[in-house]
Amino acid sequence: MSVVFAKKGYELDSIDKAILNRIQGEFPISVDPYGDIGREAGISGQQAHERVLNLIERKIVRKVGPFFDAKKMGYRSTLCAVDVPAGKLEETASVINGFAEVTHNYLREGHPNVWFTVIAESGDAIERILSDIQRRAGVGPIRNLPAEKMYKVKVDLKIKD
Repeated sequence: MSVVFAKKGYELDSIDKAILNRIQGEFPISVDPYGDIGREAGISGQQAHERVLNLIERKIVRKVGPFFDAKKMGYRSTLCAVDVPAGKLEETASVINGFAEVTHNYLREGHPNVWFTVIAESGDAIERILSDIQRRAGVGPIRNLPAEKMYKVKVDLKIKD
């Protein structure tokens, strides 16, 4: 399970801390995962789920979701970058986000300013998606930057009471 923290500096109570510590690396795979998490934190499963949703709503946590190793599943992935004029940012983001194969994208300062990742069944499929994005959004060229070597570091940010 992947937990992406968005903001620092917010006070969390001991229950929120226990929940975040639990879901970062070992999200329970069960019929009632939030029930399991809640029991460990001393609350109900519904309360645990509501607390996670509240952390997301307050933008303390940006995302809670699974992490899949695309390569082990037979897919290819790549990092992409494109320079998009300020007046076309929303339109371009909408086009990029319209592809299920795009896992996430970011606006960055400098050039190129829009970065995103694509996961697809082949390099040819990735090229077709990038061509389609470029054509539909009217931007480009899109830089296709596949990793030459993967370095994945698992980081759990343990939150102390």
